[in-house]
Amino acid sequence: MIERSLVLIKPDAVERNLIGKILTIYEDNNLKIINMRLTKVSRELAEAHYIEHKGRDYYENLISYITRSAVVAVVLEGEGAIALVRKLNGKTNPAEAEEGTVRRLYGLATNQNSVHASDSPENAQREIEIWFPEK
Repeated sequence: MIERSLVLIKPDAVERNLIGKILTIYEDNNLKIINMRLTKVSRELAEAHYIEHKGRDYYENLISYITRSAVVAVVLEGEGAIALVRKLNGKTNPAEAEEGTVRRLYGLATNQNSVHASDSPENAQREIEIWFPEK
């Protein structure tokens, strides 16, 4: 089934000029870029994105991290895109991620793991609407 997923190339990866290398991994796996933008994330946008984490002890660190510098928000489309993107990204902790995954290649630590991806069709729709609102 053709799906869409939101991917965020997070500040640690943008700061290290890894945007093209990360996008190539997705494109080389038959995922198509449908929409993309480079943006400095406002606190309001970060809070909307991370709403399910509000109240947890790590919440403020998430907000500080995602708002510290630019992020690339990307909508990818393809067959089974949600599961495929998550497989290509690898486990949250780069040290535990499989060889060749985005996080194993480029992640610095669990809290600076270079990319975010939607984890379900419902979250993909919610996140895409947050990052790419209809005008």
